[in-house]
Amino acid sequence: MQARRENTRLGFYAVTGRRSTVARALAGLMLALLLPAAWAASPASPSPAVVSPTAVSPTTVFKEDINPESATAVSQRTLVRAAHYMASSANPLATRAGADMLAAGGNAVDATIAMQMVLALVEPQSSGLGGGAFLVMYDPAKGMLAYDGRETAPLAARNDRFVKDGKPLPFWDAVNSGKSVGVPGVLAMLAMVHAQHGQLQWSQLFTPAIALAEQGFEVSPRLHALLKENEYLPQQPAAAAYFYDDQGQPWPAGHRLKNPALARSLRLIAQDGVSAFYQGDIAHDIVEAVRGHAMPGDLTLADLAAYKAKEREPLCMPYKAYQLCGMPPPSSGPLAIMQMLGILAHTDIAAMAPDSLSSVHLFSEAGKLAFADRDVYVADPDFVHVPVQAMLNPKYLALRAGLIDKQQSMGRAPPGDPANMLAVRGQDNSPELPSTSHMVAVDADGGVVSMTSSIETAFGSKIFVDGFLLNNELTDFSLSGVDDEGKPVANRVEPGKRPRSSMAPMIVLKDGKPYMAIGSPGGAAIINFVAKTLLGVLDWGLNIQQAIALPNRGSRNRFTEVEKDTALHVLVAPLRAMGHEVREIAFPSGLQGVVITPQGLEGGSDPRREGVSMGDPPG
Repeated sequence: MQARRENTRLGFYAVTGRRSTVARALAGLMLALLLPAAWAASPASPSPAVVSPTAVSPTTVFKEDINPESATAVSQRTLVRAAHYMASSANPLATRAGADMLAAGGNAVDATIAMQMVLALVEPQSSGLGGGAFLVMYDPAKGMLAYDGRETAPLAARNDRFVKDGKPLPFWDAVNSGKSVGVPGVLAMLAMVHAQHGQLQWSQLFTPAIALAEQGFEVSPRLHALLKENEYLPQQPAAAAYFYDDQGQPWPAGHRLKNPALARSLRLIAQDGVSAFYQGDIAHDIVEAVRGHAMPGDLTLADLAAYKAKEREPLCMPYKAYQLCGMPPPSSGPLAIMQMLGILAHTDIAAMAPDSLSSVHLFSEAGKLAFADRDVYVADPDFVHVPVQAMLNPKYLALRAGLIDKQQSMGRAPPGDPANMLAVRGQDNSPELPSTSHMVAVDADGGVVSMTSSIETAFGSKIFVDGFLLNNELTDFSLSGVDDEGKPVANRVEPGKRPRSSMAPMIVLKDGKPYMAIGSPGGAAIINFVAKTLLGVLDWGLNIQQAIALPNRGSRNRFTEVEKDTALHVLVAPLRAMGHEVREIAFPSGLQGVVITPQGLEGGSDPRREGVSMGDPPG
């Protein structure tokens, strides 16, 4: 009897309904008639989601659907093999720095720090000293660990931060301002991780980046393309003086670009530790730049001095023969991915061809269900309750899977109510366009690090100080504190709060040991990029490079998105016939991954960007 009651409750909160479209429509009509009276009588009572899935106009444009960085040229990548250690990042110069640290006897933590410092120089549009990061790692002695270096809102922040005259600010006005800058967290987090796990000296890890900043590096084709198309960066004098020539033209690909200001900053941090960043001259320069902007922010020296990285409990879930592990909230990425794979485990997608109509349909529908929950429940767990275990309850996921019709799209999926919270939670409208970078390192002792780092949109807030760009991560909060019904949004701005993210650094365990490390940039689409790659390796039997190269697909609960100019084009018409509203998009994912096999390491890099994997020669 208890089991029956539990299944009934979960079914109600998962949004019940047979797979029949007619049955779902009838259920929606009944609830539409009954719920208003029930809510009026008992506002605090548990509420199911809006049952009738809704369609979205194909002409509607959501900020969430804008790519954080534009797509550039696609190039071929081949599987990279190594014997004992491997580094993988978004730029060959950064990967080389990580591999050199591993060759010098450093571990995965050391390699990751060296890679991040070089990326701050050569991939400034995506990550750097002025941003934040999430890191998950496997330590052979301690097991899985997770570290939170997400930015925080200043202590003076309020939930009407991005509201003017009762309406949210125009999105790009909010982004390109001092208001969008959160307290950077990546350096504090890396210092914490190094103090607990690093092997090489802290200062040694900065040597490659300092040398490259002083001697110069060649502007890559991707960096040139992004500079050329960005209309806001040239409007910031300090940034324009560095990224563009005297005629206001972006430096061409191949131009040797030096950054002595960043070299000075890195040298100070290498010598004096992160206090040089959070309390020294660099901190003063950051605050002055933010508060001196035409649309000033309220960041203070006290905010910088008070910042603390956090060690959190890793989020893990069993999946077939594996254990999926990743960053917990305030990141929504691994949680949503686990929901997707948990839902798809109730289908026969593993037996389908990866690019088949049925496979893409099921993947899209699972994504809709996961994103519907994400938009209601996930935020900074230090400020709001995130019902993680209820969202991953196998019975709940099985019932959510029951909403998928094999032949017909559900349109827009409703959120479930796994923890009796839907009636009091508002719908989020945070755009989240993080311009991110992902890196993986595996050392010879079995240590593994998977880290995603971000400054939010391409070139962040565009505020350039002491050789690096500041983030605009605060626009990852909901731009309004309440939804259209007046219910408070979990991901609203609050003092000291960390905005929700979709960054999804993950490590897959098999028999209790690391088997795979993966992650990607790409805003909210990170969730679909990583889920696709996990399915490719764990279910479809592809190697890591093949899985990364699969055409991107999925839904963020608005449209079904398929990667433009790929084999998925032939599925557009059949998907539309199934009720999907389809958009073909040039998805600039940047997946980096490593699989650990009995024969050695296998590394893969996204052909859509410039990343590579390197390690010691096999055999």
